[in-house]
Amino acid sequence: MKTIICLKGDATNPKTEGNKIIAHICNDIGGWGKGFVMAISKRWKLPETEYRKWFQSKENFHLGEIQIVKVEENILVCNMIGQHKTMTNLKGIPPIRYEAVEKCLNKLIDEALKLNASVHMPRIGCGLAGGRWEEIEPMIERTLLKNNVEVYVYDFE
Repeated sequence: MKTIICLKGDATNPKTEGNKIIAHICNDIGGWGKGFVMAISKRWKLPETEYRKWFQSKENFHLGEIQIVKVEENILVCNMIGQHKTMTNLKGIPPIRYEAVEKCLNKLIDEALKLNASVHMPRIGCGLAGGRWEEIEPMIERTLLKNNVEVYVYDFE
């Protein structure tokens, strides 16, 4: 089985050959304005525009769904709805929804295999969403890696 390749750098600037999908977590309330999405928006306007359109349409816009947006000849961005709202709730539950993230990753397998693409991401769900990498990493192994998709995780310097 493949293993996650960890790199230092910027996940919006993948350095590998071939098709690449940049995967990241979005919330389920149409908010785009903090965290990794800012790095995406600095580079390309389309992922935010498409996410907002998707939210407005309400069509299949819920936890566990993904949206693939082509931004360059061989780079696509995968908006994954894996976060409920944006704040830790009163019971201390962070916005991350692990079941939804796993659903998204399972849907991403098909896209990656269809395009013969590697997947690039920051440590998804571990920033503002409040998730723990110890929970996310095994999910990536069970989904993408188990299906022979190459995964690169970037730690921003």
